[in-house]
Amino acid sequence: MAQEIEHTHLPIRGLNLHVAQVGKDELGTVVFLHGFPEIWYTWRHQMLAVAAAGYRAIAPDSRGYGLSDQPPEDEVATWENLVADVLGILDALSIPKAFMVGKDFGAMPAYDFALRHPDRTRGVMCLGIPFSPVPITIDTMPEGFYILRWREPGRAEADFGRHDVRRVVRTIYILFSRSEIPVADEGQEIMDLADLSTPLPPWFTEEDLDAYAALYEKSGFRYPLQIPYRGLHRMTKHGDAKFQVPVFMVMGEKDYCFKFPGFEDAMRSGIMNTFAPDLKITYIPEGTHFVQEQFPDQVNDLLLGFLKDHP
Repeated sequence: MAQEIEHTHLPIRGLNLHVAQVGKDELGTVVFLHGFPEIWYTWRHQMLAVAAAGYRAIAPDSRGYGLSDQPPEDEVATWENLVADVLGILDALSIPKAFMVGKDFGAMPAYDFALRHPDRTRGVMCLGIPFSPVPITIDTMPEGFYILRWREPGRAEADFGRHDVRRVVRTIYILFSRSEIPVADEGQEIMDLADLSTPLPPWFTEEDLDAYAALYEKSGFRYPLQIPYRGLHRMTKHGDAKFQVPVFMVMGEKDYCFKFPGFEDAMRSGIMNTFAPDLKITYIPEGTHFVQEQFPDQVNDLLLGFLKDHP
């Protein structure tokens, strides 16, 4: 795989962004946007699958993540920056239109890009996060809820700083692959919810962990904590949103995010259809938060079906 996927840095809006890509663009381009604690590598299975089917796969490390540059210390982290970065990548590579595929917080700029730039979007597929016209509500969650903890300046840094990067990524992958929302007890931090005796998920190898840890050794966690956790209140509001492109939502039914306030209702009530007239939703019964790594063949089949249905 490492021999097939090419890596480059593109000068985008004052930063050098790392972009992984593979494929010849015979049928079009697919842009993959990762979540936390992910990097381009989270899409390795999907990139090779779409390339084999005749598409060009592009997966950037989001600004401040992996091998991409860190923004200036005084820059306010905004979601609009992520959308503008995607547009900059398409322009730099002379790609007129592309499919957007987003996962976790990467779903938000994928949805936003499709709304802002329908003329540059062929369709949008998102994993784990339904579209919401307003920022999600988390203030009703317990005090130990991981997002409430991690949005506090300095708290996650102190928690993570007790361990090496590999241990931090390992713990997050263990916690986020469960069906229960990570919540710490009083006097406990999120990193205390798993230890080295807790096994990795069976679909996530030590070699995979090495790949993630190597890139977080470069980027650290300071900026990744800004987007998404400390920038949720700055999410773009789309009260009158209307997607002009097809939207495909894939949700693992064992994904802990399914238990976030309003998530299941947003997906099962049909409310997303009011924003996305051409909407399809598929549930993967045993799928967790990292469904694209847990069940790559199933997700690849769904993705390729979506691409082929919208030539």
